[in-house]
Amino acid sequence: MDLYFHTDLEPDVTNLEEEESRHLIKVLRKKEGDTFRLTNGKGMICKATILTANPKRCEVALSERETQQAPPPMALAIAPTKNMDRIEWLTEKAVEIGVEALYFFDSEHSERRVLKTDRLERKALSAMKQSLTAFLPRIEGLMSYEEMLEKAASYKGKYIAWIDEDVHDHLFDIADFEHSCIVLIGPEGDFTPEEVEKAKGAGITPVSLGNKRLRTETAALAALHTLSLLNR
Repeated sequence: MDLYFHTDLEPDVTNLEEEESRHLIKVLRKKEGDTFRLTNGKGMICKATILTANPKRCEVALSERETQQAPPPMALAIAPTKNMDRIEWLTEKAVEIGVEALYFFDSEHSERRVLKTDRLERKALSAMKQSLTAFLPRIEGLMSYEEMLEKAASYKGKYIAWIDEDVHDHLFDIADFEHSCIVLIGPEGDFTPEEVEKAKGAGITPVSLGNKRLRTETAALAALHTLSLLNR
């Protein structure tokens, strides 16, 4: 059954926003009495029954509420690429895999110094509904590298992916996902040695993602997939 989004699932009767109403009534041609599922993006899912099939303000009755158990926090911190399409693609795939938070930061070799998150948030919402999950990730950006290190401090497992011949430990072999985990991914030109030293000083462990040189968004997806395998 399709999944739709509404922020407040507490009332017995509520009205959907126009975008969701239009898709239900105009695109899917749902009628009064038809049912579907709603989530608030915070773990709750409920059954919704259409009372008034209005494409601008669909009225629904809510019932059969249930709350999904939240997975351990799995976060990604990344220096955004110059190509916005690649950032949007990564956001979609990260949500499908199950990321809890997406942080964007400015690195010395960054090619993008401005990032608007409006479209990314819409992409995340769409991906959440498509993958039938009940948790909408937090998206924050663009922050300084030092601010990112402060964010990372709250996670138990903290890793920075770095292409260096002295880094041999693969993320899969050393990641600790008992409580929470975050991986930092650098820009196309990678982190500078100074940035890696700052990360190590903040308790973040350098890791390898394999012996191939990956694009920024590919490395990010590889890291998240690795963590998701550890969190099965």
